[in-house]
Amino acid sequence: MLAALAAAFGFVFWLHNSSGTGARTIHHVQFTGSVSGLLVGAAVLFNGIRVGEVTELGLAETNPRQIKATIAVATTTPVHADTKVGLDFQGLTGVPVIALEGGQQIGPLPGPQTLIADPSAGQSMTQAARNALERVDSVLAENAEPLKSTIANLKIFTEGLAKNTGGLDSIVTGLVKMTGGGEAAVPKTIYDLRIPKDFASPKIGIGEQLVMPVPTAILQLDTQRILLLPNKDMPGFSNAQWADSVPKMLQIKLIQSFENYDIAHAPLRPSDGPATAGQIMLDLRSFQINTNSSLIAEIAFTARIMNKDGQVVASKLFEADKALDQPDPVSAVAAFDSAFADIATRLILWTAEELAKPPQKRTP
Repeated sequence: MLAALAAAFGFVFWLHNSSGTGARTIHHVQFTGSVSGLLVGAAVLFNGIRVGEVTELGLAETNPRQIKATIAVATTTPVHADTKVGLDFQGLTGVPVIALEGGQQIGPLPGPQTLIADPSAGQSMTQAARNALERVDSVLAENAEPLKSTIANLKIFTEGLAKNTGGLDSIVTGLVKMTGGGEAAVPKTIYDLRIPKDFASPKIGIGEQLVMPVPTAILQLDTQRILLLPNKDMPGFSNAQWADSVPKMLQIKLIQSFENYDIAHAPLRPSDGPATAGQIMLDLRSFQINTNSSLIAEIAFTARIMNKDGQVVASKLFEADKALDQPDPVSAVAAFDSAFADIATRLILWTAEELAKPPQKRTP
């Protein structure tokens, strides 16, 4: 029973003095003013680390404004004459502790010290807030006139904004449109080209396996828009576009047209064809609606057949055009379909005829 009581006492003593039960050095601290909430047993921190506790609190006999505190800290704590003393408040409840902060002095410990706390160290949190408000009040009093002028200017500014609300609304609307916000965009109508299916008989077989890369074109033609050249704004065309960029769509539709003519020997894409195959190269010149006088869908490109050694063995310029029945996207796509069927058919027949000729009789 005695052993259990001694163990319990030792545990409580250790828990209360978490900095350890080793040798302690006694120091005296003098506060001026209130130290509200500070109690015997309160922790003593040095640079934030607990090093001891308050062992005694009392009033100075000669000065009622002074409070004497005795602290016991670990003997290894570097307390010197220039060590700063203050009060700190910890936890949600604001439990006060004595906070020590190391000064500039170094070297052997001088032994017990009498430390003078900063005069403001004993201020309660309420008093500190009150002092801060007093300083704010003094600043406001000193700058009363500039503040009045600022408020008057703000009033003039807001009155000006109120008078020009309509203009501001227009500016904001313009900014919203410029940044892509505002009303939901009208969905695009997607159009595709039709490919020719019927070819006159007898057919000349395509004698060689060719590769057809994406046609080359200027940047203006590398688009999904239905181009109107010279530039002209026509209702309905702003929300109409092709299923792919014009050069890529032309490559796919021409390969499909070759497949309808001779599926076994139709040109392949570069990724699908053998490295040693010849090529049929296209340079796109126009794929737009000419708006100069009447509306005409125009397609034009140069075709070159190259052998496996990279030599041009045949070349030709192909052009086709078709007038629009109405100035709308549907009529424009119908005109492009007709012009493409014509130009694709002529390209296929020319390719078959050139490949059927002996190499020396081809027309570069």
